[in-house]
Amino acid sequence: MMTNLYKITAALVLATTLSACAAPMDAALPDDPDNEPVAVNQVVDESSFYSAKDAENEVEFSTYAETTASEAEQILKKYSHLDPKRVVPTKHLANALVYFDKNKSKFANQNVISVIDFSKRSSEKRWHFIDMKTGEVWSLHVAHGKGSDSDGDGYAEKFSNVSGSNASSLGFYRTAETYSGKWGYSLRIDGLSSTNSNARRRAVVVHGADYVVDRNVTQGRTWGCPAVSMANRTKVINLVKGGSLIYAVQ
Repeated sequence: MMTNLYKITAALVLATTLSACAAPMDAALPDDPDNEPVAVNQVVDESSFYSAKDAENEVEFSTYAETTASEAEQILKKYSHLDPKRVVPTKHLANALVYFDKNKSKFANQNVISVIDFSKRSSEKRWHFIDMKTGEVWSLHVAHGKGSDSDGDGYAEKFSNVSGSNASSLGFYRTAETYSGKWGYSLRIDGLSSTNSNARRRAVVVHGADYVVDRNVTQGRTWGCPAVSMANRTKVINLVKGGSLIYAVQ
């Protein structure tokens, strides 16, 4: 009896010790180490930032201009097999699909489209990759810009298309060429909306980072890039490179 009691007590002590050493689920990771000096030394006019509502109005116009409700309905019927578990917010996926279908010639990589849902906290999986053939969705964590989240609470609250803002930009993107940069294997992207048209000029790219992890913690913040974990970096880039659609939305 004493032996069993000792074993139980020892197990409880060990479990308590391990839980004390583990990082809390809402812990915040450090930001890009080169981010702070930029934020301190460069002042960006607040008028350069825009809200998610402003971006939504622009995206809605560019997506559905010259598209009737019946045309949009017919387009969406062609993709009814996508996202059977309804992981991606329906409205966001619909916007992405209508834009994709009406602009197919712009996208050489039509195997996958993806949606970054910045309405979610960075501790949640919010970059959704939709396989256009099977319909399956793969989701993972992604960081946003420091300028979009000035208090570091994990929520992107404002956005910008201006260099030096360190903010994320909303809208439609097309992936481009790969290269080797500060974080190794990386991917350039081009903004296709008025709200993200300066993406290439701002060096907003897809890259891996050690301040992004595949756990439910508040991720570190970037200079505006959609950064993923180093563990997922190569898989993500190889999946979307070469002209696929990315839709960043809140």
